[in-house]
Amino acid sequence: MQYALMIYTEPGHEENLSEEQREAAYAEYLALADDPRCAGAGQLQSAGTATSVRVVGGRTLMTDGPFADTKEVLGGFCLIEAADLDEAIEMASHVPAARLGGAVEIRPVVQR
Repeated sequence: MQYALMIYTEPGHEENLSEEQREAAYAEYLALADDPRCAGAGQLQSAGTATSVRVVGGRTLMTDGPFADTKEVLGGFCLIEAADLDEAIEMASHVPAARLGGAVEIRPVVQR
């Protein structure tokens, strides 16, 4: 089954880490991306670069900047292949954000 790991961080969280801690966390993210169970991963630009799109009455409306709570803290994502939720939880526990003040949300991906 495929799961999405949505990685949430607090804005500016890296400022509180030493250079050694930042390098260690970066190495852990690279290791997760190199795991053969990882189907794809990416870090997101800051929330200030966001553009929100809505279609209202057939018109496409765009808004610069975030206004949804999740866009303020969603820092990245990873798509993984895991046998079950327990394996997905085990993989999520290795994401640095899970122990550095952030969180990792796990959601099953709809298979079609």
